[in-house]
Amino acid sequence: MPIPANVYATWRTARPGATALREDAPPPERLLQAVWQHQRVLREALTLADGRSVRVLHPGFLNREPGPDFRDALVQFGNEAPQRGDVEVDLAASGWRAHKHDVNPHFRAVVLHVVWEGTSASGLPTLALKSRLDAPLGELAEWFGGDGATRSGELAGKCCGPLHALPRAELDAILQQAALIRLQLKAAHIAARARQVGWDCALWEGLFTALGYKHNVWPMRRLAELAGTTTEPLCLEAWQARLTGWSGLLPAELPRSQGADAEYLRRLWDTWWRERERFDEVILPRAAWRMSGLRPANQPLRRLALAAHWLASGDLLARLERWFTRDVTTATLARSLLELLQPDADAFWSWHWTLKSPRLKKAQPLLGDARLTDLAVNVILPWLWARTAAGRNETLRTRAETRYLTWPAGEDNATLRLARERLFAGAPPRGLFLHAAAQQGLLQVVRDFCEHSNALCEHCPFPELVRAASH
Repeated sequence: MPIPANVYATWRTARPGATALREDAPPPERLLQAVWQHQRVLREALTLADGRSVRVLHPGFLNREPGPDFRDALVQFGNEAPQRGDVEVDLAASGWRAHKHDVNPHFRAVVLHVVWEGTSASGLPTLALKSRLDAPLGELAEWFGGDGATRSGELAGKCCGPLHALPRAELDAILQQAALIRLQLKAAHIAARARQVGWDCALWEGLFTALGYKHNVWPMRRLAELAGTTTEPLCLEAWQARLTGWSGLLPAELPRSQGADAEYLRRLWDTWWRERERFDEVILPRAAWRMSGLRPANQPLRRLALAAHWLASGDLLARLERWFTRDVTTATLARSLLELLQPDADAFWSWHWTLKSPRLKKAQPLLGDARLTDLAVNVILPWLWARTAAGRNETLRTRAETRYLTWPAGEDNATLRLARERLFAGAPPRGLFLHAAAQQGLLQVVRDFCEHSNALCEHCPFPELVRAASH
């Protein structure tokens, strides 16, 4: 149906993506993704390139992270049993190999390749949508407004109703209890590692792993293992040179320019060159690191520069223990730990994102609030809880739990956003997620229940458990 002419309709013509679509031309890939997400297709007339019918029981959840466009779809081919897996959307079937999805491990769980037109070029079941839309392209573009944004409530799971009916105090208690389970599981993991390498090394491995964020967990952990076996005292620049050298990310060529920034890199090389042969067998290959999709502040060498400050201080673990045993108010909890972990300004890394980036106009701290929360709830407090549990010190173990439960909320992420859509239809009770523990509890529910069911919540006991708790 045509959109009535009014002032706002005129404004809409200037919105991003408002260019009129030609019916004989391929649509933007984003629009094709929106078509799939909202199933604006002739659902009863879908057939694969090989002639089999396909029934979409759930299109999957739009993936904002690297990998396939949709996660955890449920589809049925012909008379076969329904399959759970991912869905990739491309304009052309050739996109599968052109985009190197065939060699990317993130795409191993893809069960359906959705394209605009073309036959299979991936060896996967392939569905072309060009002649299977339920409306003309122009009308669909108007409907989606050019962005195909998910409407609140469309991803709600079966537990949404029971959770909504639960009294607020009980809902808070459930998330806190789930969060404490998550704390104990992380602590158990750390304790198991400590039995192999000792408490100090286990903490270093946890800290480095958290600094690697999700993209570079394993290479950072390997560097922590190497750092944990270092016994000689090193100054700050020596630690930065060694960590940079071990990482394999030190540039092969020295800068030709002059100045303090270029001089820093030359000093790193001078220090590393003297001991490079000694560590030749442990230098990581560059292929171990993933650089794409990283925020500037999350660049590995900058994270390693922060770790070098901690290592060079020589007393980080003792200071953490003192911080834990002294009284700290809830209002100053995060700030007190940040003051402990935030190093003094670094002559180079406070002013650069990478070794080759231009000098920043304003100095940036090596540790921000988001990473501080990650370090606290995923590493430091679980490590302290594990140690107090091992020492059977109930007073300090309770203190670890109290600090964990009162820690301010951390940074949002795609998993949390999807979880809120599934469990609360995108509209959780006001103030529910003011603390990191509530976020951690939600993630634990996802791990314990959502990840063991499918997009239709089949055979998931969580909704009934919540319903029973409300009676």
